[in-house]
Amino acid sequence: MTTSNKLNTESYKGVRDFYPEDMAIQKHIFNTMQKTAERFGYIEYSASVLEPAELYRAKSGEEIINEQTYTFTDRGDREVTLRPEMTPTVARMVAARKRELPFPLRWYSIPNLFRYEKPQRGRLREHWQLNVDIFGIESHNAEVEIILIASATIRAFGLENSDFTIRINSRKVVNYVLREIFFFDEQTAYKLSKLIDKKNKMKEEEFNQMISEITGSKGAEFLTILNSKNLDEYISHLPAHARGHQSIQEIQEVIQKLDFLGVTNVSFDQTLMRGFDYYTGIVFEAFDNHPDNRRALLGGGRYDDLLSIFGGEKVPTVGFGMGDVTVRDMLETYNLLPAYQSSAVLAICPTDESAVPFSNEIAQRLREENINVAVDYSDKKIGDKMKIVDKQKIPFAICVGKNEISSGKYLLKHMITRKEKEVTEADIIRAIKGDE
Repeated sequence: MTTSNKLNTESYKGVRDFYPEDMAIQKHIFNTMQKTAERFGYIEYSASVLEPAELYRAKSGEEIINEQTYTFTDRGDREVTLRPEMTPTVARMVAARKRELPFPLRWYSIPNLFRYEKPQRGRLREHWQLNVDIFGIESHNAEVEIILIASATIRAFGLENSDFTIRINSRKVVNYVLREIFFFDEQTAYKLSKLIDKKNKMKEEEFNQMISEITGSKGAEFLTILNSKNLDEYISHLPAHARGHQSIQEIQEVIQKLDFLGVTNVSFDQTLMRGFDYYTGIVFEAFDNHPDNRRALLGGGRYDDLLSIFGGEKVPTVGFGMGDVTVRDMLETYNLLPAYQSSAVLAICPTDESAVPFSNEIAQRLREENINVAVDYSDKKIGDKMKIVDKQKIPFAICVGKNEISSGKYLLKHMITRKEKEVTEADIIRAIKGDE
């Protein structure tokens, strides 16, 4: 092969290669997510990355299919999509076995997802996402539990309540204000909801002008409500008959219950919409307060109607998603990335080829004691072998040669402290396990 024909070593744009150091961080992220979800009694599920395109066209929104998915026609002339999100998939799975499943269901997964969009900080074309959903609970105890898990997950990574804010709104409130107070028709209400969802990504003047163009003479009054600083001010701008509306009371109830449980960093945000069309009630997101990472860390809400697209009755559902790219950025921002360490705890370095069989015997016995051991079979000098052990972040090392084989004693070196001590094979086990 000529030089001009060599393949590029770079990965596809917007996806990542995971070298061991990266994989260790990914494993830490997944383990933290799993442990937190399971602490609340949630169980893991999974599914294929391939789904019929119609599944997303039906409920995620046309924008997702037309602009943001990897959609193609397979050899059977079926339109297929690499899943851009997990919620429609889990809804399909639950609907398929609805009569057999013991509701309420508490399910979680960490699938990889694909979106064709411009790669940027916190957003790539492939990522993994924690999805946590509770099915079958109509009361707002479901929202409280899901938001509680979302908060607990962030704190499990090392953040405090003061580091992030949980923003909450309700599609019911939005729809009530748009349709019953301002009497916008369905098309106008939909345009406004989509515009409100983009408010924080637009300049204020541009946003206000677009609102005025859509709402006409009602623009000033609508913007007054939309620019409220908190829930009390928002309610005060509503007509007297609307201030006790059920949707308002639902938000107040959820905030109060969360506060009682120690989640004191919740605030009402009337501009929070969440982009997907399937949300039917309360929506929320956790927002990082750090000046270097001011962005949403996770988001979710109630979607009671989604399962009905598969036929049959609706199933009340609340859930949230939290992406691994966003989490890694968060950990970097707060200097919370875990230090890398090899899966091997001990490196055995034979001094020459004749010492390899004995080194393998020791390694096997230590592995039976649940100690992870790597044997260096290279023909490098011992000094070079120890440098490699150091670079590989293996915490302990011994060398094995004729003297060690005959005496049964080894010099155990701790690669971090650089301390050495003479040990027997039994001492190796005690020293390593005691150090852990």
